[in-house]
Amino acid sequence: MARKLTIDIWSDVMCPWCLVGYGKLQKGLALLDGEIEADIRWHAFELNPDMPPEGEERSAHIARKYGRTLEQAHGVQDQMRTAAIEAGVSLDYAGAGDDNGEAPPAMMWNTFDAHKLLLWALASAGPEAQNRLKLALFDAHFGQRRNLGDHDVLLDIATSTGLDREAAAAALASSEFAAHVRAEEQAAYDMNITGVPAMLIEGKYLIPGAQEPEVYANALRRVAAKVDA
Repeated sequence: MARKLTIDIWSDVMCPWCLVGYGKLQKGLALLDGEIEADIRWHAFELNPDMPPEGEERSAHIARKYGRTLEQAHGVQDQMRTAAIEAGVSLDYAGAGDDNGEAPPAMMWNTFDAHKLLLWALASAGPEAQNRLKLALFDAHFGQRRNLGDHDVLLDIATSTGLDREAAAAALASSEFAAHVRAEEQAAYDMNITGVPAMLIEGKYLIPGAQEPEVYANALRRVAAKVDA
């Protein structure tokens, strides 16, 4: 019987490396098939907590935030795209585009409300439902280029994963879940998490960044041995 380990992941749905890290984690777990399984829980981390409601075009954002030229920003995105392919995930637009066949602009959005929804999903429906929602939000952002700061968009995505729309709307309006997001961000700060993804195994062992599948597999195997010792 496979040993189940809890993996808490601090992440933002705007973060390409978070999706890459998840893909590589899944590949690592596949290497441990029948040996170790994961109970994944997602936690709030805002890469851009001051992002305005109108958002910011992605390349312009990377150039401004990291002091790059637009050409360099495009190069960074090409590197991330290659890493995503290796991880078995996609950062590419896959929607239908508009009547002219053009893709909508790639934008960065404020994700505070998306985090509220994710924490509600975990509290009300459990980790599997939350994971479905997280993956749907990743797809909506990267694959469909939807506005994840828009409540109607968030509610449509939640509904598409089987969650109740009215209950999700109540969560978005809830001061309780807003406080929960802030508490999780403070917890990340207290653990010196300054970048994501950051994966905490069994509440004790922190793995920063997007690692290779073999790194995840070896780390999980070592943690399981320590827990069972």
